[in-house]
Amino acid sequence: MNLVDLNSRLGLPTLKFVEGAGGLVFAEIDNAGGVATICLQGAHIVTWRPKAQAEAVVWVSEAAKYGPGKSIRGGVPVCWPWFGPHATEKAFPGHGFARTVMWQVTGSETLANGDTQVRLMLMPNDQTHAQFAKACRAELIATVGATLRVDLVTSNLDTEAVEIGEALHTYLRIGDIGTARVSGLDGSSYVDKVDGGLRKQQSGAIAFSGEVDRVYVDTESECVIEDPDLKRRIRIAKTGSRSTVVWTPWLEKAEKMADFGPGRHNQGGWREMVCVESGNALDNVVSVPAGESHTMSVVYSAESI
Repeated sequence: MNLVDLNSRLGLPTLKFVEGAGGLVFAEIDNAGGVATICLQGAHIVTWRPKAQAEAVVWVSEAAKYGPGKSIRGGVPVCWPWFGPHATEKAFPGHGFARTVMWQVTGSETLANGDTQVRLMLMPNDQTHAQFAKACRAELIATVGATLRVDLVTSNLDTEAVEIGEALHTYLRIGDIGTARVSGLDGSSYVDKVDGGLRKQQSGAIAFSGEVDRVYVDTESECVIEDPDLKRRIRIAKTGSRSTVVWTPWLEKAEKMADFGPGRHNQGGWREMVCVESGNALDNVVSVPAGESHTMSVVYSAESI
């Protein structure tokens, strides 16, 4: 559908479709509870801010690059149907193809509480079929208001079980990575990708003084980001997910990525974000039986402290 069709068929008083950076199409949502922007390429929630907060909760880099087939630095990239490098094919894209291909808007509505809901479905093409031949349908449902709910639904239309890895690679806005803490994973085991993939156990809250890239396994716990600089807590509550990834590139790695930008205080955009990703990876990849569906749901909220 072109923009005129999208707006006439699926637009709402709180939802409009526009052409934006890189010639991509975006859904812009503005209701009583919050504002958000979703790029139809990748079903990529670019940013979200509840009206009660002065600062966005979902962060996007000011230097993010937009264009056909490009992944956006920030927001909520959808990692599907695998997480990390492909198990056997090094040439396949890391974290799968879902975040760089077109998705189709299949529905929109205003809910009884005033939230705005948008439904999108991944549109397969020759490239995706070559990389993942299983008959699966991926759908994303974004519900925007004072909270942000994201449902990632995998339906197995094949005749045998299919295994998938997945994650919502969410970038969350913080005042400074040096003072933020992430709680909720105490006692959980994790794979430390910065330390050669060693298995370790978390003790207490996560603090940051260098690069962190950890896949916590066998955990369904809610995570909370304590942010003394912005004087708020961000809560990440999930179902259908048994892995949590926590990531910050820190200075050296971020400098090799041109799209992090200088940030608001010219200290590096990487200082103003932390990724707390809900997913199913490594030990927790999901086997979806033939004819059945798997849903991973995450609810993001923020409260002042």
